[in-house]
Amino acid sequence: MLVDNHQRKINYLRLAVTDRCNLRCNYCMPAEGIDFVKNDRLLTIDELSRLSAILVSLGIDKIRITGGEPFVRKDLMQLIRQLSNMKGLNDISITTNATLIGPYIDKLKSLGIKNINVSLDAIDKDTFERITRRDQYDTVHNNLLRLITEGFNVRINFIALEHQNTQDILPVLELAKHYKVSVRFLEEMPFNGGSKSFQKIKWDYKHILAHIKSAYPDYYRLPSPKTSTSINYKIPGFKGTFGVIPSFSRTFCGSCNRLRISATGDVITCLYAKASHNLRDIMRATGSGEKIKEQVLLAVGNRAKTGFEAQEKYKSVFSNSMTSIGG
Repeated sequence: MLVDNHQRKINYLRLAVTDRCNLRCNYCMPAEGIDFVKNDRLLTIDELSRLSAILVSLGIDKIRITGGEPFVRKDLMQLIRQLSNMKGLNDISITTNATLIGPYIDKLKSLGIKNINVSLDAIDKDTFERITRRDQYDTVHNNLLRLITEGFNVRINFIALEHQNTQDILPVLELAKHYKVSVRFLEEMPFNGGSKSFQKIKWDYKHILAHIKSAYPDYYRLPSPKTSTSINYKIPGFKGTFGVIPSFSRTFCGSCNRLRISATGDVITCLYAKASHNLRDIMRATGSGEKIKEQVLLAVGNRAKTGFEAQEKYKSVFSNSMTSIGG
């Protein structure tokens, strides 16, 4: 069992498989993109699998595959097949922008993968293309509907961006009226490759809720697991649910059960902290599973208590792009 220095049990790993993305979302990186790492610095599929097995042996029982965009990696399904056979791993989920997932949907079903998070920051095509800087709306929309109708547990992640997409909050919520999905509204975070900085936001989770309440005053709160980052709600008559994630307000730090590993093997114990150890270098230099365990335990044993404490310690952390730290 992994327990940090604040007595929080860590059982959830967010595992980035690439820092690359085929979209150029303006809240994540500059228009020209960022300097993606060379392929030889990325963890190989075998290294990702071995690292996952080591972490499962330490008590991780849930792994979410992230990126960048995970399906940019042509060999991703090889990793998912290996994870699906890993004893002690109870939940494998994926976060994707749904541009490239289409050809793999049947394979994912056959491997028992059910939980898919789709990043979708606009339901209007023009708004989508302005934010992503790419013409991929139809592909995303079609793949999203296919995932929903083919029985996946789909959660839609919508980041509320002032002056960009907040007019789409209520329209995207309509998806939960017609489909059994969870639409989750996230606060914007300043991990954008240095393209913009800010210390406060207008569209925090309270403002989002007030906006939704103006249209649906009878929504009610649902019980959620203690470790959930999402505060979840139901609107009477809706097939699905909605939630808000206070990713900038950081109200959920006290029950955080997450650990992040970047695509280059960095251990990140808090989204607002700098990487503390690199497991790729240890793996390639020594091959020692015990040494990797030692470094993971050391990192987990020195976590910041909150994201605000981490931010205070690592003041330059916002120069990162979300795609380089695994979301």
